[in-house]
Amino acid sequence: MILEIAQLQVRPGMASEFEAAFSIAQDIIASMPGYLGHELQKCIEQDHHYMLLVKWRTVADHEIGFRQSAQYQEWRKLLHHFYDPFPTVLHYQTVSGTQGEAAS
Repeated sequence: MILEIAQLQVRPGMASEFEAAFSIAQDIIASMPGYLGHELQKCIEQDHHYMLLVKWRTVADHEIGFRQSAQYQEWRKLLHHFYDPFPTVLHYQTVSGTQGEAAS
């Protein structure tokens, strides 16, 4: 499993519009081969900063299967105009860790 992480900075004052567009766009990415799940996290301190976490089977599922698809063009139309600057997207693989919630 590969974790795609994109730090998203949404233009100030457009957070609600972005979230509404993302609620539509998430169905597009969820339909792609190799997609395993995603989360969109919103920053507490800066309400126009988000972190998009997408789990893919392989990097190629994201870079080729999704980014070179017709569905990606729709994703772009829905979301890319919200970003300033355009996000950096990197891929990660697990080195170590646990799943679940830490005990308090």
